[in-house]
Amino acid sequence: MKKNIRNKIRLGVNIDHVATIRNARGGTHPDPVTAAILAQKSGADGITIHLREDRRHIRDEDLKRLKKEIKLPINLEMAATEEMLKIALKTKPNAVCIVPEKRREVTTEGGLNVVKSEKVLREMIKKIHTKKILVSLFVDADETQIRTAKKVGADIVELHTGEFCHKKGAAQKKEFLKILECAKLAESLGLECHAGHGLDYKTAEMIAEIPQIAELNIGHFMIGEAILDGLSNVIRKMKTKII
Repeated sequence: MKKNIRNKIRLGVNIDHVATIRNARGGTHPDPVTAAILAQKSGADGITIHLREDRRHIRDEDLKRLKKEIKLPINLEMAATEEMLKIALKTKPNAVCIVPEKRREVTTEGGLNVVKSEKVLREMIKKIHTKKILVSLFVDADETQIRTAKKVGADIVELHTGEFCHKKGAAQKKEFLKILECAKLAESLGLECHAGHGLDYKTAEMIAEIPQIAELNIGHFMIGEAILDGLSNVIRKMKTKII
């Protein structure tokens, strides 16, 4: 495929699973903040973390330290709860990405139902905007969800790429076209468009061909590869795939 020359896609590195490894034995090693600093030195454009209700990986203290110790923008993934809203308003990350969250899920299983949560999200976004924090909504590639994201005041939509990554052949191409059309719609509505979930080198390179996508947020694959190949090498390789 011909490389996209319209925009330079940013790479947000999700460091959640560095914290997952740390928490498996307790203590402080490996340190997710150290990983974020390394990501910063290696060319990452932002750091993404998901502060879950059960604190299964990232902890409150990690967020506080990240704010102090890195210069990159922080993208805080969070559920639409009062607890998380208070944390966001206090810590003031560059952006929050509101995601669906189920306590028993291994990872985020799909996009946020913006239509169902329209009233709650509208009020929450107003409060977040008072602190000049950007708001992203993590959604499936669905026209109605994207139009509703615009209605409730979101600045960004992040398209869920999990289905695309899991499928092959014609089914994957169909998912790609859905993402492409939704990215076009987001841009036409004045929403910045991001994408993420399940991406590896090959699928990230494919999604990066979509001119309307400004940022990819990738975590699990890169942290897994870093065990074998080193985080710096993985980040640099991913950058060559998407730029």
